[in-house]
Amino acid sequence: MTLPNILTFSRLPAMFAIVALMNSDFQWAATSAFWLFVAAALTDWLDGKLARESGQVTTFGRFMDAVIDKVMVLGIMIAFVAGEDYFMGHKIAGTMLLLCILGREFMISGLRMVAASKGVIVEADASGKLKTFIQLNAIGWMLGARMLEKDFGELFRGAEHWQVTAVQGLGLALFVLSAILTVTSGSAYFRRHRHVLLDGRP
Repeated sequence: MTLPNILTFSRLPAMFAIVALMNSDFQWAATSAFWLFVAAALTDWLDGKLARESGQVTTFGRFMDAVIDKVMVLGIMIAFVAGEDYFMGHKIAGTMLLLCILGREFMISGLRMVAASKGVIVEADASGKLKTFIQLNAIGWMLGARMLEKDFGELFRGAEHWQVTAVQGLGLALFVLSAILTVTSGSAYFRRHRHVLLDGRP
């Protein structure tokens, strides 16, 4: 358990804490959820940086980093659907987009398992990393909107909450974009690695 791997695994308890805070009603719960998510997202950058600088990059670390990223992102997105109205009255559409994201992640995980059984490692490419970056930003803006509404509502009451609506709208736009990138990058993975799905071929 190197420091980079400890940072990677720290995102698991952080995800549970964020979801618990999202569903809590005490003062500053929404603010705590937002800043805890920011800290967790930063560890995604920091663990890779530390691993490269210390020469501790391993196959296990790269694999678990990608898996835990998915667990954290999907866990919080499921909480968006199950919780209060994070989708500005478009909860069904948000649910459909989430199902597209979930389906893609399971299919790519299956592809990686088949590839691994044949000695092929399917690592994240540029499109996959961009997808994760957009997903993290979408979650951050949506949590930020809830923070402004719940804990700083008095500051925006005179302006009819247009700032909160703008922040939430940006988060939703990024959520839609992340779903599109999730599907397109998934299709690219299958086109690039479809040979591993064919029996009798390496």
